[in-house]
Amino acid sequence: MTDLETRTAPPRAGALRRAAPALAGYAAVRALGLLALVLWSAARDKSAYTLLTARWDALWYVRVAELGYGYEVRLPNGDVHSNLAFFPLLPWLERLVAAVSPLSYADGGFLVSLVASLAAAWGIFAVADHVYGRRAGVCAVLLWAVLPVGIVQSMAYSESLFTALAAWALYAVLTGRWVTAGALALFAGLTRPVGLAVVAAVWVAAVASFVRERRAAGQDDPPVPAEPGARTGRVLGLVLAPLGTAGYVLWVGHHTGKGPLGYLDVQAGWRNGFDGGYAFARFVADKFTTFPSALAGAGLIVGVASVVWLYVTGVRQRQPLPLLVYTGFVTALALCASSYFGSKPRLLLPAFPLLLPLALALARARTRRSAAVLGSVAVVSAVYGAFWLNGSGPP
Repeated sequence: MTDLETRTAPPRAGALRRAAPALAGYAAVRALGLLALVLWSAARDKSAYTLLTARWDALWYVRVAELGYGYEVRLPNGDVHSNLAFFPLLPWLERLVAAVSPLSYADGGFLVSLVASLAAAWGIFAVADHVYGRRAGVCAVLLWAVLPVGIVQSMAYSESLFTALAAWALYAVLTGRWVTAGALALFAGLTRPVGLAVVAAVWVAAVASFVRERRAAGQDDPPVPAEPGARTGRVLGLVLAPLGTAGYVLWVGHHTGKGPLGYLDVQAGWRNGFDGGYAFARFVADKFTTFPSALAGAGLIVGVASVVWLYVTGVRQRQPLPLLVYTGFVTALALCASSYFGSKPRLLLPAFPLLLPLALALARARTRRSAAVLGSVAVVSAVYGAFWLNGSGPP
């Protein structure tokens, strides 16, 4: 943990004003991406809105919102795709939007994702601003916006919702708001399986805080807790944090009659599991059997190496412990899972602290240079997102 974590949060009245440049830039990048998608889709006689709201996982979330749990598809090879694999918070919100408005479940998912993506951008800014300052915060948000798979942030998927909850949970930890951190971790755990990463960050940070206090207790002038009842709040945050993930996983086990590990059986029906990266390594190795695919294999190796390098750089720059724990969990679960390999860039989307070393470098560069880099990448990202979503797209 670094002394950067001791800084207090800005007053609420000025927080939005401070984040305004980051949010405006984020909205502009996403608008560019959506415009490119609309134009590309129209040229191919496709509906951009359908691509965003009614394909792949978005359909599964809508089915949960509409029919509840229990829907499954049995494939000819014996695999069973059950909607129990999808955590409930996004379908709950889709159902809520449909109940209080004339919007459909799919419309509700799109609306939730748009709002959540802005909340995520604000949360990323808050974390980066707290650790490295306002300029780095703006750069971190823009980097997250221009990721090649950034179009997913505007889809009726759970990535934006999860990233928003995770970012604000981490910010709450960094600013000593333990009950808030635990509550947000609870909701993150109801959003995606990787909610475990947020739980781990809260728990490790809280335990480290207890250890520091205990060590300081033996000194002549121990630090005073930031607020009365801080220890109680920390314990309550620890208790709240795992309830979302644990609650849903245990419910699935009870619902399927297969006990606490029933959720793993559900994931196995989708051929999802954790094998330490063995299947992914074989997938990459197979790319080198022919020359054209060898280029893709080399690209995958470069991509994985870049992710590892960014994480190591974050460690060397002494990022706060909760960020390192969270990023480590998200990265490990994304790279070492045996799920569909085309999903891995999307699964890494919530690992925004990986971008902080790049954000810090851009923040230290001249404004014109940073703007030129980010603007160029934004255009490339918008075109790629439109091409990707009109093709194989995110599974």
